[in-house]
Amino acid sequence: MSKASAATAQNEQVQQYYGQTLQGSHDLQTNACCTDDAMPQYLKPILSNIHDEVMMRYYGCGLVSPEQLLGTRILDLGSGSGRDCYALAQLVGEQGEVIGVDMTDEQLDVANRHIEYHQQKFGYQQPNTQFKKGYLEQLDLLDLAPNSFDVIVSNCVINLCSDKAAVLKHAFDLLKPGGELYFSDVYANKRVQKDLVDDPLLYGECLSGALYWNDFINLAKAAGFTDPRLVEDRPITVDNPMLQEKIKHIDFYSATYRLFKLPELESHCEDYGQAVIYQGTIEHHPHAFTLDKHHHIETGKVFPVCGNTWRMLHDTRFAPHFTFIGNFDTHYGIYADCGTSLPFDQSSAVNSGGGGCC
Repeated sequence: MSKASAATAQNEQVQQYYGQTLQGSHDLQTNACCTDDAMPQYLKPILSNIHDEVMMRYYGCGLVSPEQLLGTRILDLGSGSGRDCYALAQLVGEQGEVIGVDMTDEQLDVANRHIEYHQQKFGYQQPNTQFKKGYLEQLDLLDLAPNSFDVIVSNCVINLCSDKAAVLKHAFDLLKPGGELYFSDVYANKRVQKDLVDDPLLYGECLSGALYWNDFINLAKAAGFTDPRLVEDRPITVDNPMLQEKIKHIDFYSATYRLFKLPELESHCEDYGQAVIYQGTIEHHPHAFTLDKHHHIETGKVFPVCGNTWRMLHDTRFAPHFTFIGNFDTHYGIYADCGTSLPFDQSSAVNSGGGGCC
């Protein structure tokens, strides 16, 4: 079988699993693609506005919701029944826009069926959400303009794609300069062998399609996302004994990354003597702002940062909420090489230390 034929067969397998086999989140065999345990309190009323059928057909891992979204244009990759799109539609406001892309007809039918319902529920004069059918590996074939999205999100879907490098490259091309890809997905601590990748149940459950984490880092950098930042992670448990036996030699993690489209980022954490002060003005984050797992920035406190972190705050939608200290005139060497050890641990707690890099 050719590579193209194999990819087509894999897509059809996923379409069948999520369009016909699964009828609700209760049908899932693992917790890889379904958890709201750590959801912030302010998001719960937002979810309560979403139609019951949309909620029932949701299979993502939590709610992918980065900060500071009012008025932004968002693309959701693998939008499914539309749950995240309808949640984000409330966060971007009536002047913002959310577009969902999915390849599964049954899921798109659910999402499209409730566009008017949510417009009225949100009190908008017109819908700010739309859905397109397409493959994430072929986003360039859809009517989506390059450099036109502020934020791209995805919720436990990229692991199901046959060509993950293509997905990341298309996402980079679609983002505006300073935009970000903020997404949750499943990763493995080693490469998954082919016989497991070919297992329909393991693949549909978001396990055997998972990237080895270091392969993901390299693919992201090759796509243009020079400095991928891990936001949070948790280990995945498998309660099905049959599946557990098959994959017991591999550890899987659900993790959220943010990737910025910033061409001047460097490959390592370089020290220019810079710092930032968070003003506490991002909505729902008055006391601190968490950029990633190693940068928990308390309000009003001088927080030393590397050049890349400085740019991630200065050259993006977050800039109005920070005071910036320093520039790039003097280089003091490297902060630290973050190394190549497994970045995930048993806790999703962020490091609330005194600044700097990992």
